[in-house]
Amino acid sequence: MIQALRSLSIVTARRTRSLWRRYGIFWLGAILVGLVAVYYARLIDWGFSLFLEIGSERAWLPLIVTPATAALCVFITRRFFRGSEGSGIPQVIAVLNSPTSAAGGRLLTLRILLAKIAVSFIAILGGLTIGREGPTVQVGAALMFNMRRFYPRSNSLIERQLVLAGAAAGLSAAFNTPLAGIVFAIEELTRSFEVRTSGVLITGIIIAGIIALGLNGNYTYFGTIDVGAHFPNLFALAVVVTALVTGIAGGVFCWLLLNTSKWIPAGLRKLHASRPVAFAALCGLIIAVVGLVSGGTTFGSGYAEARGLLEGREHLSAFYPLLKMVSMIGSYLPGIPGGIFAPSLSIGAGFGNVLHMFFSQMQLPMLIALAMVGYLAAVTQSPITAFVIVMEMINGHALVISLMATALISSRVSRLFAPPLYEALSERYMAPLEEPAPSPEVPDTGDAAPAETKDEAPQK
Repeated sequence: MIQALRSLSIVTARRTRSLWRRYGIFWLGAILVGLVAVYYARLIDWGFSLFLEIGSERAWLPLIVTPATAALCVFITRRFFRGSEGSGIPQVIAVLNSPTSAAGGRLLTLRILLAKIAVSFIAILGGLTIGREGPTVQVGAALMFNMRRFYPRSNSLIERQLVLAGAAAGLSAAFNTPLAGIVFAIEELTRSFEVRTSGVLITGIIIAGIIALGLNGNYTYFGTIDVGAHFPNLFALAVVVTALVTGIAGGVFCWLLLNTSKWIPAGLRKLHASRPVAFAALCGLIIAVVGLVSGGTTFGSGYAEARGLLEGREHLSAFYPLLKMVSMIGSYLPGIPGGIFAPSLSIGAGFGNVLHMFFSQMQLPMLIALAMVGYLAAVTQSPITAFVIVMEMINGHALVISLMATALISSRVSRLFAPPLYEALSERYMAPLEEPAPSPEVPDTGDAAPAETKDEAPQK
């Protein structure tokens, strides 16, 4: 009897260890991704609210705080946390397109994870134009990648699945857009569909999504818009015009980031290469001035402005999208950790607001939704991801065909100006970066193989 019980306990222990290795480790990682995504979002929101509170009392304060914050972020990133700069999505793409262990060991460490959260929090305290979604992708990938330590025999397939699932779960939890998480992993991160990875990917998104829903409740990122069942006669024309405008604007934005040698004066390029912290302070000053000129609307991610336009309670200048673009470029040229998803959606909303002057017979929320998906698709050149994200954000199933058409046209127009932004920037991380640390978003003119010399392909 005792021998039988002992044998049973041994079998049970082995079975338990097997289940833990097969499912438990991965589920634990997905739970952690959901928790971190939610609390990171709350941290960023709290940080920006502090900036707004301080700025409301002393309108001139951003002229000091924003440049100082930008300089501090660049100093910390370049001195101590190489690999945490920028949005984080190019780093994840680089890991997936390289030997996973080596690249992940450089770009997805726990040290990078903590730096991404901490430095982006400092950046939002200064009102810099950054989003949290890109960083959440890198944070989610880093969390899952480090779960490989619990596998007795980790290999490249397991590590790749962990990275992909963590990145997709991070985006899904950040936006509460589970479908977009799946599409993002297929279209943006891998540019292919792998059947053997699909179950792992979906499971990770489900678990992280459940955690996010449990903490935040069921919500849509921008609320729900009601566009009715009947569209105006000029609706098809509005779709085409919106796609062309946002496609050109998004393409120009990508071109500016990827061709700095053609538009930044030589003196500033030299400053950027030799004194990056001073260059960051100058960019911060420009962001502060633009913010004051815009009445404070260009500071931060732009989430409040985009949602306000959709709900009809925000009235922005026709120059808002251009001013926001200037602020966004100023935030990314120095290499400050932060994402471009939310700012891009805000810029798109601004273009929708402008286009309403020409299509006044159309509902404003309808035009804003089209312009949001158009600009996001133009910047990322991932049209499926763009329209699925916006559709889930606004619960806009009635607009699904028009959103798809806008995303497709705008992404094709953007391609005339520049290659896919994330994919091009990821090339920088395919091998260890050399010292001294150049900017993650803008290749220095002194680099051995700058992006500008290779068909202007951006490096990250």
